[in-house]
Amino acid sequence: MRDISVQELKQLLDSEADAPVLLDVREPWEIERVCLPNSHYIPMRELPQRLAELDPDRETVVICHHGIRSRAAALYMEQQFDFSRILNLKGGIDAWAREIDSQLPIY
Repeated sequence: MRDISVQELKQLLDSEADAPVLLDVREPWEIERVCLPNSHYIPMRELPQRLAELDPDRETVVICHHGIRSRAAALYMEQQFDFSRILNLKGGIDAWAREIDSQLPIY
């Protein structure tokens, strides 16, 4: 598992035909406030029961508010379930809103 910056993720999303899966592990109330389009939402507490929804061989970027929960979720996925292409969004949705899309609300 490695961290990916918001700039690197933007480049991936803009350039790749086969974009990575965006896995948002925030709570539903957070998703209601702000989210990235085309994200797959699984609250962190539901992750163990819902991992079958994801392909362990597909590049997956895990997202949360600041990158702390997503890092824990990414490590868990990598260690427990053999996800081999896991990235953690450094700074989370907050960094995305501050550095990439200033139209998104910050909370």
